[in-house]
Formats: sequence, C-alpha cells, structure tokens
Amino acid sequence: GAEGSTLMSYFSKNQIQAMKPKITFSTLRDLQCPVLESNELQGKPDESCSTEELFEWLGAVWNQVSLDNKSSSFLSTYCCPQPNTVVEKAFLCTITGFIIPEKIIHLLEQLCCYFGEPKLAYWLTLTVHGFADSPVSWRESEHGFHKGGENLYNFVIFRNLDYWLQMAVGTNDDCPP
Repeated sequence: GAEGSTLMSYFSKNQIQAMKPKITFSTLRDLQCPVLESNELQGKPDESCSTEELFEWLGAVWNQVSLDNKSSSFLSTYCCPQPNTVVEKAFLCTITGFIIPEKIIHLLEQLCCYFGEPKLAYWLTLTVHGFADSPVSWRESEHGFHKGGENLYNFVIFRNLDYWLQMAVGTNDDCPP
C-alpha cells in the first residue's frame, strides 16, 4: 500500500539497498577430525571425543589454525583431540549476512538429507553466529555486550540423525530455556 511505497522511496532516496549474503566455499584436505559417538556427550578415552573438545576443534578449523602442534609455531600449539582420524576432504561453507530463522531451518533440513544416500561422513555440523552487537540475543532478551558478544549455536548431526545442540553466549546473557 501507500506505506510500502513511502518506505521504498525512503530507502531509494537514502541509497539503502538490500544485500545478499556472501557465500564462500573451501575444501580442507587431509584434515584431522575428532572421532565422535552420538550417544557419548562426555566422550570416552581412546574411543571418542567430548562435545567440549569438538567445539574447541571447530573454532580452530573456522579460524584456520594449524592443527599439527609443531614446536616452531608461535601462533598455536593446538592439536586435534584424541582419538581422531584424518579426512581426505572436508568442505567448509560460510554464509555471511543476515539470515532469517526459516532459512536456517531449511538449511538444517537439507543437511539432514545429506545422509539419505550412502556417504562416508559420520557427522556434519551447522553453526550459526549472531552479530556481536545485536540488540537481542535469545528470544526477547536484551543482548549484553562488554567484551566478546558471543551469541551462537551449533548443531552436530550424525549419520543416524541423532544430533547435539551446543550454545554459547556472553557473560551478560542467559541461555534460552
């Protein structure tokens, strides 16, 4: 109606335009990956890694931290948690921008379909980061921001369609119920 056209003229007059999310793909070769068991959240020594170990490992992978623990590295001595396995190829897709919840749900459903055909992967992950300076963190709660502004959740989906849900929030925020 009239309000819509007024709003559109305001946007065009002030040179405001819609932005599409930026999508980048990368292939990681010979990546050390933690061994996970869907029913072992705490992990088991020599059998599987815990949820905390996976979350830390994911952070290293996203930030392209070397996982080889070489003593000559001044940046990081981090290494993949034990037990682990080397994956010949892993795919990393990053979507940057404002993405509505319905699109995230659709992406999650499509990822679950990945296991519909025989695949070599035992698990995959979808992580959603909120904006550090977002006014809202979870539901209608105000987002507290002092230093980090953490605001993210991570799904780990297994071949049998079991999943883990991990959430991280800043010190001034509450996790959703």
